[in-house]
Amino acid sequence: MFGRRRESSGGPDDDDGRSGQFAREALSYLDRLYGAALRLTGNPADAEDLVQETYLKAFRFADRFEPGTNLRAWLFTILHNTERNRRRDAAHDMSTPDSDAVDRAAARPGQAPTPEQLLLRETLDADLQSALDGLPPAFREAVWLRDVEELAYADIARALGVPMGTVMSRISRGRRLLYERLTARREASGPGAEVVRQG
Repeated sequence: MFGRRRESSGGPDDDDGRSGQFAREALSYLDRLYGAALRLTGNPADAEDLVQETYLKAFRFADRFEPGTNLRAWLFTILHNTERNRRRDAAHDMSTPDSDAVDRAAARPGQAPTPEQLLLRETLDADLQSALDGLPPAFREAVWLRDVEELAYADIARALGVPMGTVMSRISRGRRLLYERLTARREASGPGAEVVRQG
């Protein structure tokens, strides 16, 4: 009985091979998903929970993923939908205590940064990082997915659950806001600003 299964094509062994390949490829995006989750939640613990829930859903519904399509975009879609659902549920549940505020209050100012935060600091210029973090969330998400994650407009539209025209508009406006903020910072820290600071 077991010998026949091994000899036949398309049997359970093939399914195990496909699911193993799916799992390896999906897990290769772990750091990128965590970075996006951290930007969405602003809290490392919440980001970890969001990524874990994203992977649970991805593995549970792996049979719905169409091989040959963009797995990274599919995972980002699950991540954003999961966060959107969490926000909606949190808005309905007014009796939940704000544990995030307690965690933030308990965090020490001298606490060592996480490896992900160190990597982001090394990768992005401080002014750019600050300007990007200061964007309204809708613009920040769209710009991040396009310019950092390099997703296609259609994939971003699916991930955020908005029309492609809205994605293009958010990216355009987000980039313009980034440019304006960076220009203002550089002008403020120009040679004249040094004289004012020293005087």
